[in-house]
Amino acid sequence: MAEPCVVVATMIAKPGREDLVEKTLRAAAPAVHAEPGCLQYALHRELKQPGRFVMIEKWASREALREHGQGTALREVGVALADALVAAPEVRVFEPLPAGDPDKGAL
Repeated sequence: MAEPCVVVATMIAKPGREDLVEKTLRAAAPAVHAEPGCLQYALHRELKQPGRFVMIEKWASREALREHGQGTALREVGVALADALVAAPEVRVFEPLPAGDPDKGAL
C-alpha cells in the first residue's frame, strides 16, 4: 500500500512581487486540489516576513507527488513566478510519523 508524504515548499518573493506570488499560488490551488492523490495543499505567509510563502501539502503517495510535479498547474506556476522569486522554491518531502491524538498528531 502506498504511504502518504508531506511536503513543505518555501518560496520567497522579490521585493514588490509579493502580491503576484500570492495571487498566482492562490489561483493554482483549485487545480492542484483536483489532482489525483492531493490530500492537502494549503498556502501560508510568514507573519514576520510577508514575502515568504509556505505551501504545506499532503499527497497520498510519492507517485501522486511525482505526477503533481510534472502537471500543468505546477508548470503554469513556474512560468508565472519565473522572475518573481529570489531563488528556486525550497521543497522538502517528509514521511509522516503520527503520534498521540490521531486528529492532532498528523497532517
